[in-house]
Amino acid sequence: MCSILGYCNIREERSGIQKALEKTHSRGPDSRRIVDVGNGWLGFNRLSIMGLTREGMQPFAYGNKTTMQYSGSEDRKDHAYVIPAGCETMLVCNGEIYGFRRLKEELKAKGYHFISDSDCEILPAMYEEYGTGMFGMLDAEFALILYDAGSRSFIAARDPIGIRPLYYGVTGNGTYVFASEPRNLLTFTDRILPFPPGHYFKDGKFTRYRDMSEVQSFVEDDMDTVTKKIHDLLISGVAKRLDSDTPVGFLLSGGLDSSLVCGIAAGMSEKPIETWAIGMDIDAIDLKYAKETADYIHSNHHEVIISEKDVLGALEEVIEALATYDITTIRASIGMYLVCKAIHETSDIRVILTGEISDEIFGYKYTDFAPNAEEFQKEAEKRIREIHMYDVLRADRCISVHSLEARVPFGDLAFVKYCMSIDPEKKMNRYGKGKYLLRKAFEKDGLLPESILWREKAAFSDAVGHSLKDDLAALAERTYTDEEYEERIRKYTHARPFTKESLLYRDIFEKYYPGQSEMIVDFWMPNKNWEGCDVRDPSARVLSNYGESGK
Repeated sequence: MCSILGYCNIREERSGIQKALEKTHSRGPDSRRIVDVGNGWLGFNRLSIMGLTREGMQPFAYGNKTTMQYSGSEDRKDHAYVIPAGCETMLVCNGEIYGFRRLKEELKAKGYHFISDSDCEILPAMYEEYGTGMFGMLDAEFALILYDAGSRSFIAARDPIGIRPLYYGVTGNGTYVFASEPRNLLTFTDRILPFPPGHYFKDGKFTRYRDMSEVQSFVEDDMDTVTKKIHDLLISGVAKRLDSDTPVGFLLSGGLDSSLVCGIAAGMSEKPIETWAIGMDIDAIDLKYAKETADYIHSNHHEVIISEKDVLGALEEVIEALATYDITTIRASIGMYLVCKAIHETSDIRVILTGEISDEIFGYKYTDFAPNAEEFQKEAEKRIREIHMYDVLRADRCISVHSLEARVPFGDLAFVKYCMSIDPEKKMNRYGKGKYLLRKAFEKDGLLPESILWREKAAFSDAVGHSLKDDLAALAERTYTDEEYEERIRKYTHARPFTKESLLYRDIFEKYYPGQSEMIVDFWMPNKNWEGCDVRDPSARVLSNYGESGK
């Protein structure tokens, strides 16, 4: 992960830019560069993952088809830089550009020159060659800010799913400001909003270049073809994300999604992969399944055991890091936050592969209650559109706050595009087992034990330990009397809390991000319009079909 910032006006003092960047130092602890572009500022905190040399440091400046180097010592993290003479394009990017070597060779053939092995170095050249049309060409997870020196204009863009974070606000004098996290923007603007995924910004206007939730027509492939394509596309998605100049690790819950990622990666690796699991000290569910998977794939496996004290002690840190008040996001984040903390403190790993984005495509426990295929598809589309505010946000913050980079194979664009276009009649749970197509796709490989491949889904926060959720609810119950609860929820009009636990999270959120609740559209909840889903808690534990999931 890295941290980027763009201030589209020169009126702000450099010291203000530096203070804003310092708030996300953990995203890029290796070095910092702030550039006066003449018409504003670009800032960058670097976490070195690809192209580890000094030449891979951003912003990248381009002029006359050549990357331009800065003068001055790179040892000074707060050293000020000025846009080099002759620079035509300057860019900062937090991202991974898959297939960048092929694109780089194509650009070289057109006369472009590069000085590093960084994947992001190709982006200014792509802009010079293709303009804003470049965004639809990228197979990437990215957030970027670009300065076009010729038109003296700023351009910002975000990947189609929103895996990499980007936020924006407008100052009192009408200046747009972009940054990786809300905390970077708090001193600049009174209203912070997420940059819409699949869009680019130019000349005060947001333009959509790709919508991953939009399906023009469903594929007519038969079941064998569908499962083969799921299989091959996911394997390709994992393979791309193993490309790193620094060590790679894996979060392994023992559930289907993370186990598949680990099983695929283990089959591609010459040595045992590094897997990590977390569980409560008294009632962990996931740990035994994670160990079963780890033993089967012969990974070098690590367990992190946490207690009620750990959970409650991390709560406020997690909410500050995530900038959310959403119930299920916070519950699930505590385990992820603590396991990533352990990875950072005890290993040299810098890249983490995770299993997010499978549920949104293939279904949750509650989507078993979808009344028909059309409703199932609408729900999947809604979840993909909004995932940048929930599970993807959780993965990014819990990992990046510990100076690690998240990569999400299920978010591979080719994989998502195909799987979203599968006839929803095939994806619905008509088989007595959720995510049947995904399980069936890997049935013949032997990548996982049968007991894991066909294991019932358990929500991550519940599977870390049922006591985790119960401990949080008990804390909220101790915090407010019934009268205090009824009084305090009335001051919130947007996304009003509806339990003491949700009020506790909202109060902590407002402490760090006052008046910024619109960064999250609402609470993540099952579809209340469906019979069996009108519940007051987001946990799958409250659904009638939870069954074997909690064992």
